[in-house]
Amino acid sequence: MTLPSAGNPISLQQVNVELGLTATASINMNSSAVRGLFGVASGAIDMSDGYGKSSVASSFDWLMVAGGGGGGTCQNNSGAGAGGGGAGGMLTGSGVSASGAYTIVVGAGAGTRTSGNQTGQSGGNTTMTGRTTVVGGGGGGGEATSGYGGSSGGASNGDALGSNVGGQGNLGGPNTGQTGGSGGGGRGAAGSQAGNNGGAGGVGLQSSITGTSAYYAGGGGGAGSYATNNQGAGGAGGGGAGSDWTLDNAVAGTANTGGGGGGGSAYDSSKGQAGGSGVVIIRAIDGGASATTGSPTVTTTGDDTVYKFTGSGSITF
Repeated sequence: MTLPSAGNPISLQQVNVELGLTATASINMNSSAVRGLFGVASGAIDMSDGYGKSSVASSFDWLMVAGGGGGGTCQNNSGAGAGGGGAGGMLTGSGVSASGAYTIVVGAGAGTRTSGNQTGQSGGNTTMTGRTTVVGGGGGGGEATSGYGGSSGGASNGDALGSNVGGQGNLGGPNTGQTGGSGGGGRGAAGSQAGNNGGAGGVGLQSSITGTSAYYAGGGGGAGSYATNNQGAGGAGGGGAGSDWTLDNAVAGTANTGGGGGGGSAYDSSKGQAGGSGVVIIRAIDGGASATTGSPTVTTTGDDTVYKFTGSGSITF
């Protein structure tokens, strides 16, 4: 059922029933369920905002991004630059029939590497009931094989390149003996191969699921070497830049994008930076959810309600 149309009064009892509660239940007009029903994300709610609204969407679109991989570090004063972290895997879908509860786990970004000659850490997986697990990004190479992940980390100093998960990300840049670190893979493109400069991280992928276009899952940039100093840029979608040779200035992946962390240089074993945490975004079509946990950010776009999970929780239709 739906709430009354324009010109007809709406009672609190009708709101309760539409929300699946008993008519006489206590009601909080500031609750996420009421705001989702009325399509008012913040501020005062007028009863007229509810005209013709149905509380529970019959379908939803979704976006899932895993945690980004961390940048690698190289042996102290070896002259090489480490690879950037691979972006967290990213999957999207639309028109899913909304029924029941969906449990969500958002993958953490990889941690920082602080000592030399280490492959960066891998990002955490993101999961949601009924959906394929999205795999965290692989760590950037630090004079060792770069990490496996949704997108793999960039390689360093002629070492092997880790593999990626098909359909979730791309490979990091290879390295056939160049002193710079290669860029980590992004969802939209592979990382760039280094020269003496660090390679750029692969670009992420755009989505407008929130109503505003944004990039997610960009790869981390590789570090520069002693020969040229220049860092590789992070990929659009939260990828962090790699370190210049002498500055220890690698950049972490941006939170809630799944961006890969920038690679560290071998100058005093500068740090390989952390990957960005993942995110789950659900867009309920022509309605909202009946309940959520985990305190997602709730916004509206037209008649749709958007739920952005930056931590674990659940959503029920």
